[in-house]
Amino acid sequence: MVEKGTGNLFAALVLFIKDCTGVHDIAISRESLIEDDLGVTGDDAADLILAFSKKYKVDISNFNFTEYFYDDPSIMDVISFNSKSIKPFTVAHLEKAIIAGRLDETVINN
Repeated sequence: MVEKGTGNLFAALVLFIKDCTGVHDIAISRESLIEDDLGVTGDDAADLILAFSKKYKVDISNFNFTEYFYDDPSIMDVISFNSKSIKPFTVAHLEKAIIAGRLDETVINN
């Protein structure tokens, strides 16, 4: 179990994200956007959120994944110029979810 003190928790979370995503060459801060800065999208983002939920025992049942992450790109997206927009989702949101024990709009927006 990870201590919920901010320093230890954040450092452990960064290591977890790096291990799960293979992103080791980018400095990760609380403001880092999972999708835009770290390049985690689609199935990789789903895998990250599921692993995060299991490791930190965070309830993700009310997390609306499609509002925060793009689907994996397909040829149809290129042809149709799909321009879906997503909400920003940061490492800080994950940290807040660990503290709250859940990941949902209330946690994200507070």
